[in-house]
Amino acid sequence: MSRRNKITIVGAGNVGATAAHWAAQKHLGDVVLVDIVPGFPQGKALDLAESAPVMGFDLKLVGTNGYDETADSDVVVITAGVPRKKDPVTGKFTSRDELVEINRKIVGGVTREIASRSPNAVLICVSNPLDAMCHVMYEESKFPRERVVGMAGVLDTARYKTFIAEALGVSVDDIHGMVLGGHGDTMVPLPTHTSIGGIPLTELLPQDKIDAIIHRTRNGGGEIVGLLGYSGYYAPAASTVAMVESIVRDRKRVLPCAALLSGEYGYHDLFLGVPCVLGKGGVEKIIEMKLGDKEKAMLEVSAKAVREVVAILPYGQNAQAAT
Repeated sequence: MSRRNKITIVGAGNVGATAAHWAAQKHLGDVVLVDIVPGFPQGKALDLAESAPVMGFDLKLVGTNGYDETADSDVVVITAGVPRKKDPVTGKFTSRDELVEINRKIVGGVTREIASRSPNAVLICVSNPLDAMCHVMYEESKFPRERVVGMAGVLDTARYKTFIAEALGVSVDDIHGMVLGGHGDTMVPLPTHTSIGGIPLTELLPQDKIDAIIHRTRNGGGEIVGLLGYSGYYAPAASTVAMVESIVRDRKRVLPCAALLSGEYGYHDLFLGVPCVLGKGGVEKIIEMKLGDKEKAMLEVSAKAVREVVAILPYGQNAQAAT
């Protein structure tokens, strides 16, 4: 008798809980929701389970404060970590170095717990700083590089496509494009590789409007925070579930993800957003696109920004520049 896929999501906050909701709605597998707050993941899982008779999914939904229930997961999504916070007394925000160290300890501890119980799982990093936390998960899990991947490019690309559709008044379904690089203001949208129903974007929009879309894409997360007062979660959760679905259903979708490069694009030992084929084995292939000189230069700026953050980690000094 075949078993259902098992998906663990660590972190039952807005992103994690919404990802659990959509994973269940898509019938992707049994879901285990983990969080350190007593009663929180249990309540979220129970509430979601009680929607099953209405929504029509038959899955096992578990909430827990421990990790034993996560054993033998096929995919594990890690959203754990803390955001940058402003000190109420000094008014200063947590420094980048402090944030990396705080989240390294959290993500590292979670990863060790998960890896010991699900040694064959594919790990998806959603925690920030995304690219640095991918390195933490890779080093702490000791998994092969294809089974550790970061969710960033799918989200950045979704925002990019949304803004293009809005500017042109067309369906998002007909927009094809991709955003590469690190997750932040150095991400690399590729307008010369973007088309609408096969028509190049550069034929449909003037450069100033394309530049405005790129700027808005790079600040997409900040725009949501400015409106809500906290980070968005529908689009990040949807992007995460797209990756989960491609893995558990072995769909071989080509998605922009943070993958550990081993010579691709001229980089070594560095997690960077690139086009990946996602299947049952995780990152089954990295596709190398032909980039123009301007695009290569932007990717190097992005890679440099990632290297600077990764260098803070105790095992991040190996990230090498382009050869």
